[in-house]
Amino acid sequence: MALGSMRGRGAIVVLVAAVTLLIGGGAIAYWRAAGGGSGAETTGTTAAVTLSPATPTAALFPGGQTSVVLTVTNPNLFSVRVGSLALDTGQGSSGFDVDGAHTGCALAILSFATQTNAGAGWTVAASGNLSVTLTNALSMTSAAASSCQGASFTVYLVAGP
Repeated sequence: MALGSMRGRGAIVVLVAAVTLLIGGGAIAYWRAAGGGSGAETTGTTAAVTLSPATPTAALFPGGQTSVVLTVTNPNLFSVRVGSLALDTGQGSSGFDVDGAHTGCALAILSFATQTNAGAGWTVAASGNLSVTLTNALSMTSAAASSCQGASFTVYLVAGP
């Protein structure tokens, strides 16, 4: 029996060795395999949002404030976040215009407070428009001349990140 028992053990040892070589050889082949590749992708062009000129929602008087409304237009195929709306001093007369009947109204009496929507900004949908009301953003000093009575003002704004 001792001889038969030895043959059985020898066969098991040979079988285990063969399985180990198969598995080990496969693992070595797996780790030695080499590969390569490359990829490229481009993004589309991003267009700037456009802002309509902002207009006051109510009559402005010396020492007073009013809200302004405007429309933000997003031509992109994805939504865009506007972080702030500030006076665009490069347009009009330092960011403001007055109607032709009130050209004697000095625009230096006006000021605009940069708006951030309480830090949240505004999100404009893809290919969409967003109407925005900026509460009490436009102010007139108490030094306004009587030539400003009944004037219609335009406020030019720029969107920031």
